[in-house]
Amino acid sequence: MTPGAPVPDASAQAGRPWYASLLVAALAVLLLLGGVWAYTRLKSPFPYYGTTFDEPQQATAVSGLSAVGGKAAPYTFTPGEGKVTAVFFGFTHCPDVCPATLAYLERARKAMTTSERRQFQVVFVSLDPDRDSPARLNEYARYFGSAQGVQVKEPALAALARSYAVSYAKAPLPGGGYQINHTSATFLIDASGKKRLLWDVTQLSDTNRVVRDIQHVMDGA
Repeated sequence: MTPGAPVPDASAQAGRPWYASLLVAALAVLLLLGGVWAYTRLKSPFPYYGTTFDEPQQATAVSGLSAVGGKAAPYTFTPGEGKVTAVFFGFTHCPDVCPATLAYLERARKAMTTSERRQFQVVFVSLDPDRDSPARLNEYARYFGSAQGVQVKEPALAALARSYAVSYAKAPLPGGGYQINHTSATFLIDASGKKRLLWDVTQLSDTNRVVRDIQHVMDGA
């Protein structure tokens, strides 16, 4: 110790209660979380339920085949044609995620006003075009609600899925056959054609919050 240097007051250090240190640490965490919350609110003042894109991205058009009047016909969803659109990728042999997603989206649609329903649509893109014919897709989608089922053949399907950051792969089943493992996100696209946010299937059951997201995007925010 340097001669003449002040001696630390051990009694002062020992006298600091343990919960004071805990309180300081908790306060630091709260300040950090508050800063994160303030940053996200500055970027998006509306508290969206879904996960928003840092910068809205132009959505890719969906071109394929759909059933019209019982027959396969060309179909194209062109982002920016004036409707707010939920786009979901799945397949009709899906045991859980796909039927749940379509049912939840229909529940949200029914919770809207008549005017809002006219401004909203759901597009269901099959990731299993070998088994999902336009007729099967139409029957499946309409069973759960008003979604538009679309068959897109490879390699266009791979390019389309990649543009939405959707991954998918065939997975053999023990008793034969296969299923499709895939990204379970639903993308919400605004009337100008921009991807605004996405929901995971686990979020879609909260109808009120999903509808609020749609309404806010519909209002042009």
